[in-house]
Amino acid sequence: MTQTPTAHTPAQGQARAHFTVPAQHPMVTVLGSGDSLLRVIEKAFPAADIHVRGNEISAVGDAAEVALIQRLFDEMMLVLRTGQPMTEDAVERSIAMLRASENGEGDGKETPAEVLTQNILSSRGRTIRPKTLNQKRYVDAIDKHTIVFGIGPAGTGKTYLAMAKAVQALQSKQVNRIILTRPAVEAGERLGFLPGTLYEKIDPYLRPLYDALHDMLDPDSIPRLMAAGTIEVAPLAYMRGRTLNDAFIILDEAQNTSPEQMKMFLTRLGFDSKIVITGDVTQVDLPDGTKSGLRQVQDILDGVEDVHFSRLSSQDVVRHKLVGRIVDAYEKFDNTHGTQNGTHKGRGGKAGHKGK
Repeated sequence: MTQTPTAHTPAQGQARAHFTVPAQHPMVTVLGSGDSLLRVIEKAFPAADIHVRGNEISAVGDAAEVALIQRLFDEMMLVLRTGQPMTEDAVERSIAMLRASENGEGDGKETPAEVLTQNILSSRGRTIRPKTLNQKRYVDAIDKHTIVFGIGPAGTGKTYLAMAKAVQALQSKQVNRIILTRPAVEAGERLGFLPGTLYEKIDPYLRPLYDALHDMLDPDSIPRLMAAGTIEVAPLAYMRGRTLNDAFIILDEAQNTSPEQMKMFLTRLGFDSKIVITGDVTQVDLPDGTKSGLRQVQDILDGVEDVHFSRLSSQDVVRHKLVGRIVDAYEKFDNTHGTQNGTHKGRGGKAGHKGK
């Protein structure tokens, strides 16, 4: 795409960009079905005038905005050349990344195409890959460091991407087994009050980990791998006293660990193993007065070599768009009212059940 001053617009700073879509790429892959992708671009750049004729695309407007549109189409073509389709979500995220880079908010050289085309795992006809810059950096950190903390709100892919990296490591024989664990504390209830045996009580709580496994592996192979000990899904209490060698270990919902449990878990690390710890410090379900091990460990291990903290935000939410807005609304409310997750700080997860 080439950018030139406009001949018919005398306003200073106005420019025209022109882009020719190569013949091997049907225009529907660039513009979207029913021009859905084009509408996303037009909405993001309302002051620019974008025209399409045949396989020619032109944009006229503010020089800075036109330059971003030019970069956007260049990035889209790089993605399409890999055979990966562009989606409305991918276009929106590409625009957000380009704007952040333009505004000096980005602190790296990664481009939208590099983020959107990094494949982690291909399974059962679908490919798992990062969708945001922070997700890519989180995945890269897992490759580079022995212990990685993925901290962020619900829906940012913390656990899902860690699971994908674990399965990738197992399939490439970097590790001999995968260990998935969660502290046995959950919102609103205590296991002791639930009916059934210990296994029946724990199994539903670990279900999200099973669900992710079923997305990434042949479901028929999972019971066999679990029976052989290649994959283990267990509550955190089962980790005590063990040394975990040649393993990819994931601790999920780590905000619900006590400081003692967090230290116990971290010291399970054996040779040729990797640990990923995920959690959301705004959703702590511990009893009143119990500190969160995930909150404390950020101060204790800050700056320790081979330990990395990846922080994700509402901008990295990959669920329904409304989830990101909900996360932002709660954060704004907490900042305004001096609360935490909508309740007074220090009262623990039960504070929301009192009073109003």
